[in-house]
Amino acid sequence: MNNLVRSVQTPEFAGLTFHEVLAKSALNRVPGQSYVPFGWTINPYRGCSHACVYCLDPSTRITMADGSVRALRDVEPGDTVVGTVARDGYRRYAPSKVLAKWSTRKRAYRITLADGTTLVASGDHRFLTERGWKHVTGAMQGANRRPYLTTGNSLIGFGSGTPRPDVEPTEEYRLGYLTGMIRGDGMLLERDYPRTGRPGQSYRAYRFRLALADAEALDRSREYLLGFGVATSTFEFSTGSTTRRPMRAIRTSRRADHSRITELIEWPADSSGAWHAGFLAGIFDAEGSNSRGTLRISNNDIRMIDATVTSLETFGFDAVVEGPATNGVRSVRLRGGVAARQRFFEIADPAILRKRSILGAMVKTHADLRVVAVEPLGTEIEMLDITTSTEDFVANGVVSHNCFARPTHEYLDLSAGNDFDRELVVKVNVAEVLRRELARPSWRHEPVALGTNTDPYQRAEGRYALMPGIIEALAGSGTPFSVLTKGTLLRRDLPLLAGAREHVSVDLAMSIAVYDDELQRSIEPGTPTTAARLATVRAVRDAGFDCTVFLMPILPFLTDTRAHLDDALRRAKEAGATSVVYSALHLRGSVKPWFFAWLAREHPELVPKYRAMFPGTAAYAPKEYRAWLAERIRPLMRAHRLERGREDVVTGGVRSRAADRSSGPPVVEAAAPAMLF
Repeated sequence: MNNLVRSVQTPEFAGLTFHEVLAKSALNRVPGQSYVPFGWTINPYRGCSHACVYCLDPSTRITMADGSVRALRDVEPGDTVVGTVARDGYRRYAPSKVLAKWSTRKRAYRITLADGTTLVASGDHRFLTERGWKHVTGAMQGANRRPYLTTGNSLIGFGSGTPRPDVEPTEEYRLGYLTGMIRGDGMLLERDYPRTGRPGQSYRAYRFRLALADAEALDRSREYLLGFGVATSTFEFSTGSTTRRPMRAIRTSRRADHSRITELIEWPADSSGAWHAGFLAGIFDAEGSNSRGTLRISNNDIRMIDATVTSLETFGFDAVVEGPATNGVRSVRLRGGVAARQRFFEIADPAILRKRSILGAMVKTHADLRVVAVEPLGTEIEMLDITTSTEDFVANGVVSHNCFARPTHEYLDLSAGNDFDRELVVKVNVAEVLRRELARPSWRHEPVALGTNTDPYQRAEGRYALMPGIIEALAGSGTPFSVLTKGTLLRRDLPLLAGAREHVSVDLAMSIAVYDDELQRSIEPGTPTTAARLATVRAVRDAGFDCTVFLMPILPFLTDTRAHLDDALRRAKEAGATSVVYSALHLRGSVKPWFFAWLAREHPELVPKYRAMFPGTAAYAPKEYRAWLAERIRPLMRAHRLERGREDVVTGGVRSRAADRSSGPPVVEAAAPAMLF
C-alpha cells in the first residue's frame, strides 16, 4: 500500500490493525455485465471488523500433511498442514494449504483435557467439539453470549496426551535407531571366499549393506553411522519399474567398519527410553506399515518382535502380536486408532514421512478428550494463528478453527485470509475524494449503493466516522443512494440521513438472514444479534424511513422451513419492516469453499445434498429449488404484507440495470454479494 499514512492499534479494538490510507478514488463502477442492481458503489473500508480473531500459543504443535509435527511458530504460508473435509458423509483428514499467518497479544487460557493434552489459546479461539464449534470462553447471555467450552465437553481429534518425551537424536536414540534399522533390513556379512587363481587359499570378507526405497531413512542411517565413525558409500541398488520403486543403498567393506557396526547394534543390557524410541523409529522405517488405519511392524525374528513389544510397552502402548504366517513372519499391531498412531510418531519420530500421513483417514476420537479445566493464565502473551484452505487445522492433536478468506483483500498488499478480519484498510480521506468526483461535469448523479462489499457500519465506523462525510457529499451533489448494513451503528446517523432525504432519494435496508440465534452466531460470528438488528429496523422506521429487510441468503435445509420463514417474516413485520427481499443461497468465487468448509464442520450431514445442489462450479441454486422456494415464501410475504413487487427486479430501493434481461438468475440473488454472511 504505497498510499499508507499510518497503521494504528488501539486497546478498544484489540487484535485489529487499522491501516489508514489516502484513497485515490471513492466511487467504484460495477462492471456492465454484472447482475447487481446498481452501477456505483463506495467502500470506505476494506476488510471487516465484524469477524472473529483466533490465536494460539506459538509452541502449539501443528500436524503437517507429510506426517511430521511442527511448532506453530515454524509454520509458514505455503506450507501444507492437516485439515479436515467432508467426504461421503464423513469428516476426513485432508491436506490444507497455509494461506496466511499473523501474530498478536491476547489474554491466555489453558485448556486441559482428560488424556493430558493441554492447549494455550485466546478466549476467542474455537475448537471442534462433539456439539460443534465452541469458543474457549463465552457467556450464556449478554454481549459475550456464544457457544463456549465447559468441563465435560469432548474435543474432536486424537490429542497429544502427556508432554512429548525428548526424542532428539541423542546418542542413545541413534543407537536404538540403527539397531532397529540394521537388524530389521540391513545385511552384515562375514565369510571366507576362495582366492581366484590360488587353489586352497581364501580370504575373509566383511560386508555391510543397507538398501531402501525411501531416501529419508537411508540418509538418516548414513548420517548416524558417520557420527559413530563409520563412513559408507552410496550406490544405486535397483532401478525402478511400473510396479516397483527404485532403491538406493549404502555399503562398506572395511573390517573395522563391520566390527564397529556390529558393536553399535548389540542388544543393550539396560536400555533407556531414548533407545526404545530410536529402536521403534528404526524398525518402523525398516519393517513398518501404516495403511487402512492400522500400524504394523513385521519381522520373522522372534527377538525383534519381542523387542518391539517391549519398546511399545515402555511408552504405555497397547499392542498385539499376530501370526506367524506361513513364511514365519509375525506382526506387531498397534491398537488405539489414530490417537495411538500419532502418539507413536511423536515419540519415535521415524524418518519416512509417507508412512506417517493420516490424510484420508476418518476423523474419529479414540482418546479421552474431555475438557477437564479452562483456566485463565492471568496475563497476555504473544500468540499466532494461521488461515488455511480448509478453514481448520490440527493443533496439539485436536481440530482447531481459523478465520476464512475473503477475496477483496487479494487486490491489496494484504492476504485474503486473516488480513480481511484483522488488517482493515481505512480510506480516511474518502469523503474529500468523493466530493471532488461528484463535482465533475461528467457525473450523471446515478444511484450509489453502500454496503455492497464491506459493511459501512461495521465496528470500525465507530472510531473513524467516515459515513457522515459520505452522506453529506452524496446529498449535497444531488446523488441518490442506498445503504445496506448489518451494523446497529446506523442509528447514529439517522438524523443526518433524514436531512439528506430532503434533497435526494435515500433507501435503507438491514441484512437479517438468520433468525435462529445459535445458527446466526455460528455463521455470522462477531456481528450484531438478530434482535439488535431488528431493533435498528424499529429505529429506522421511527426516523420516518421505509426499511427493507434483506432475508438473504435463505439456506437450503436450514432456514427454508415454513416455520423459520414465517417466524422471520413475522419478526421483521413486528419490527416495522416495510418490505422483505429474499433470495436462495448462491455461492460464487471464494465464498463457495468457505461455505462448504463451514457446512462440513457444523452440518456434515447436509454436505451431500449441497454438493448435489451446487455441483462443480455451479454458483446458483437449481431453478427448481428457486421456484419451490418462491411458492413457499411468497404467500407468507403476502400474509405479512411485506411484498414490494417483483423480487427479482427491485432490491434495496434501486431498480436493477438487469431488469429487462430475458435470461439469467434473478437479480436479487446477486445483490450485495459481500453481505451474504
